Amino acid sequence: MLPQVSIIVPCYNEQETIGFLLGAILNQTYPRGQMEVVIADGLSQDKTRDVIEDFGQAHPDLALRVVDNGARTIPSSLNLAIRAARGELIVRLDAHSIPFHDYVSKCVQAIQDGKGGNVGGKWIIRAGGTSWTAKSIAAAAGHPLGAGDAWYRIGGTARQVDTVPFGAFARGLFESVGGFDEKLLTNEDYEFNARLRRSGVTIWFDPEIRSTYLARASLRELARQYWRYGFWKVRMLMRFPNSLRWRQALPPLFVSSLGLLFLLSALWRPALIALSCEIVLYILALIAAGIDMAMQGREWPLLPGSVLALATMHLAWGSGFLWSLARAGRSERNG
Repeated sequence: MLPQVSIIVPCYNEQETIGFLLGAILNQTYPRGQMEVVIADGLSQDKTRDVIEDFGQAHPDLALRVVDNGARTIPSSLNLAIRAARGELIVRLDAHSIPFHDYVSKCVQAIQDGKGGNVGGKWIIRAGGTSWTAKSIAAAAGHPLGAGDAWYRIGGTARQVDTVPFGAFARGLFESVGGFDEKLLTNEDYEFNARLRRSGVTIWFDPEIRSTYLARASLRELARQYWRYGFWKVRMLMRFPNSLRWRQALPPLFVSSLGLLFLLSALWRPALIALSCEIVLYILALIAAGIDMAMQGREWPLLPGSVLALATMHLAWGSGFLWSLARAGRSERNG
């Protein structure tokens, strides 16, 4: 008998994408009778609940439940959904994700084969809209200059990693490490995996475990997303300082160097020269990456769009990180 799997989904105002996710779950190769879906909804104000209810009525053979999440945060949603789940294996998905038809089967197989305690795979990043901006954001999010060495974004061979984007794991692991930290509003996956690794659990990446991820559709949404990533990364690093990776250190170092050189340039000419050189080299790197993406996608509007998207990601992430660092330092002095 295959293990019972509970697919958990944090959700808030996802009327545009939740139907794609539920349709993909319905088409999984894993036996439908061995799956359930638990959606923790943050009291959505749009038609998300209606979409879920209509889907459940149309497909009564798929166990589907919704639990209310008054806190409206992702970690609280995850904890509520897992506590309400009945399965022995947990597969976490996102309302912006569309798992491939064999996603659940491959997750279960990797766990049963002893590859890792928490397993996950590759994102196939797609545009969250039809505009050239949306397409550029999707391209930038999967490019090495935007993703660094994040294997789940750029792909690679199956291997042990520091984190996976969503993850599938035995319910007992959730209980053994204490669930997701509800004080950490972003980076909750990374922090959860850091605790798992500290307890000796392997985090396993398998590129054959695939899901489509719908990226943000506008630069404003992208900036908010990456500011939030940078801001909460500091809070996570305060607990696990050794988990910092080079790709995470570069944006705040770049932003701080720009700010410092800008201040010095008014009084010291070498600082102005250094600032100018840094900006020119950065723009050239962005253009080179934009040309690469435009050639791969055979869409030249991706060139200016991806340059803007990459700059937005770097500057927002770095600024959010530095702002959070400053606030943390101020709190320590006041405390």
